[in-house]
Amino acid sequence: MSSENGPASLTRAEAEHRANGLTVTSYDVELDLSLADDTFSSRTTIRFASSSLRTFVEVKPTALHSAVLDGAALSPDSLERGRLPLDLAAGEHELVVEATMGFRNDGEGLHRSVDPADGLAYVYGMSFMDAAPTVFACFDQPDLKAPYTMRVTAPADWLVRGNAPARDVGTDGTTRQWLMGPTPPLATYFVTVVAGPYHLLEDAHDGIGLGLSSRRSLAATLDREAGELFTLTRQSFDELHRLFGIRYPFGDYHQAFVPEFNAGAMENPGCVTIRDPLLFEGASTRADRSFRANIIAHEMAHQWFGNLVTPQWWDDLWLNESFAEYMGLRVITDATEYADGPLHDSYARRCWGITADSRPTTHPVAGNPAEDALSALQNFDGISYARGSNVLRQLAARLGDDAFLGGVREHFELHRFGNATMHDLFASWERASGGSDLGGFVRDWLLTPGADQLRVDRAAGAVLRTSPASYPAERTHLLDIAVHRDGRWEVAPHRLEAASTPFDAGDAPVLLDATETTWAICPPDALTMDALPRLAPTMEDPRLRATMWNSVRLALFDGALTPTQVAELLVAAPPVEDTASSARGLLSWVGSTALPLAPDGTVERYHAAVLDALGRATPGSELQLSAFRHALLSSQDVDRLARWAAGDGLPDGITLDTDLRWRALTRLAGIGATDRAALDAALADEPSSAATVNHAAAVASLPTTEGKDFAWARATGEVSVPNYEIDAAGRAMWRIDQRALTQPYAEAYFADLDAIVAAHQGWVQGTVVTAYFPITHLDAATVAAGQAALRRDLPGAVRRRLADAVDELERRVAVLG
Repeated sequence: MSSENGPASLTRAEAEHRANGLTVTSYDVELDLSLADDTFSSRTTIRFASSSLRTFVEVKPTALHSAVLDGAALSPDSLERGRLPLDLAAGEHELVVEATMGFRNDGEGLHRSVDPADGLAYVYGMSFMDAAPTVFACFDQPDLKAPYTMRVTAPADWLVRGNAPARDVGTDGTTRQWLMGPTPPLATYFVTVVAGPYHLLEDAHDGIGLGLSSRRSLAATLDREAGELFTLTRQSFDELHRLFGIRYPFGDYHQAFVPEFNAGAMENPGCVTIRDPLLFEGASTRADRSFRANIIAHEMAHQWFGNLVTPQWWDDLWLNESFAEYMGLRVITDATEYADGPLHDSYARRCWGITADSRPTTHPVAGNPAEDALSALQNFDGISYARGSNVLRQLAARLGDDAFLGGVREHFELHRFGNATMHDLFASWERASGGSDLGGFVRDWLLTPGADQLRVDRAAGAVLRTSPASYPAERTHLLDIAVHRDGRWEVAPHRLEAASTPFDAGDAPVLLDATETTWAICPPDALTMDALPRLAPTMEDPRLRATMWNSVRLALFDGALTPTQVAELLVAAPPVEDTASSARGLLSWVGSTALPLAPDGTVERYHAAVLDALGRATPGSELQLSAFRHALLSSQDVDRLARWAAGDGLPDGITLDTDLRWRALTRLAGIGATDRAALDAALADEPSSAATVNHAAAVASLPTTEGKDFAWARATGEVSVPNYEIDAAGRAMWRIDQRALTQPYAEAYFADLDAIVAAHQGWVQGTVVTAYFPITHLDAATVAAGQAALRRDLPGAVRRRLADAVDELERRVAVLG
């Protein structure tokens, strides 16, 4: 068996060749999860029909024991790079593959996690994008769908759930056997098993069995959150049934909150997996909960769009995500308590999408070649999610709801349990709208990458539209413009059809795309930016405040504003109104971008402004919690931070929890006011999963060689830890005030890049490239080293992440002048 170059990535040509000659009838998969802590046994029986064909089946084991095709043994030694060759005669076939597979700790394949709180082990499957063969042998491509029967042996005290209702079929006292299926036809990347001593809650709605599960250490949290989670699930089902007119087709609907999950969630039919930090052990805000509600509705929308009808190839993966992103937000806005969902989504998604669309690595929303599976994963980004969702929202407005939903319903009916392409869907929309020609819309918004820039030119009395030089376009923008006159903001609709559209605001401040209906960078002009520090403190419209901050963030990114201008606005109006704690929200941006780039003294001024906001906030309010998070981020008062970390002297209304405690400890670590021993002791006092991840970030923040070596050992793979810890340590090790200490690691990043990449695989490989990039080294030498690294022969996904990091570094260096 050879694996010198790692598993091969399936090409589109290979997939088309195999799909033209092969039809899968069924999978029968037997997994024994009770044998060892690091491996499990896998036996797969595949029944299929083929023409006379030379092809292969994918399997990525630690040991391949046997493979039998139609009763004849195949040589295990023929397995190469995850492919077992098959020489097929025309007719019906049965292939049986027996192997030992490895549990993983990177959030892919069959991930095994041990809870630090109680030592209990948990397992879940993540088969996306090409991880299924690390669990069972399969023809791993999205258009070879088939029913699955799963037979799982697990420790007797474990719960097992999967893509079909799980039946307990017997126990020997030590182990228990479970049977699931057969399922409706599924693509390989949807197949999952969730197994472990999970805490389970069950309910039912409209004839659908509902389930929620979590680790036992989170049982009390799940019990507390279950009412809202079940309510959101029921409301989402009712609304999607109303909109689509087709019943949910996959039996029960289980939502498993699982540890160390890379994405927000995965839409596995019948068994959605969700990252368990979204259970919110500590305090959460409406923004946090709106984000979770959106994920719940998003994954449910996938049950139709993606699961019932699946992309024929990965080049249409964008449509899966864009559609679910659009429908998820629409559902929570119209059918749940989160009518303000678009506001929170604006902070979380818009800048993520537009920055991705403005980098050299931008790509069309649709029509990407995706020559192989791994190259498709590179485009799994803010363009596919946020821009695609925005474009679908524009399309729905253009067609009208009757035609938009009519086309969707026809699409589901025509391709039920099958596969389809973007062109199939747009053909349905054209028919539903009476023959509308959508070619121009598709060309401008889906096939032409890059975000336009819209700006006010007061001398010309116009709004100017500029498309990226590399991707010229003539897009029409329908948007609202806000103008500040007579002490208030006036919002009016406008249509921009040309490169220059007459617009006279006089000397009034202006915010373009005030309700963010279009897709563009809209930097505030100089007059507006000068006025915003005066106007922002009394700006009461939350929608307009989100537009203001997104416009400022994108303008700094694009070099249209200086860090000094941004600093003055931060000090005048600290952005505590975005109460989310997510990595893409304002709190993270302030700490990772705005303050590190700001002039000397800004952190102290910002902290004073935040303390003022904290004092004015209502005790116990979400605004107070958000302001306190900002205070922890910016404080340099060692005594106060230490007292807050211990729960002493907290503002009235603030309750210390794991999150807040570790925010204080991490800040103390970053300013050199604690040490490794104290952080280790804090973890020993509270050995939870969340604390373990926070501890990794805190240690990596220390201004010591010990702290940086701790982080670097996770980059190089010298120390093997789960994905969350790898990411946390990498992001925390780089601090603008520790550049002398981290200079050797910045140089080692480029010198050892090949070894760093080789130490990881899949999703985490990209995480490491981004998290350990020396983003705080704002100098020409680091830029040059990054550019030189891009000239090397790198895997596609690594090149994409590295190119984005280098682009960000170049922009930050440029904005500092």
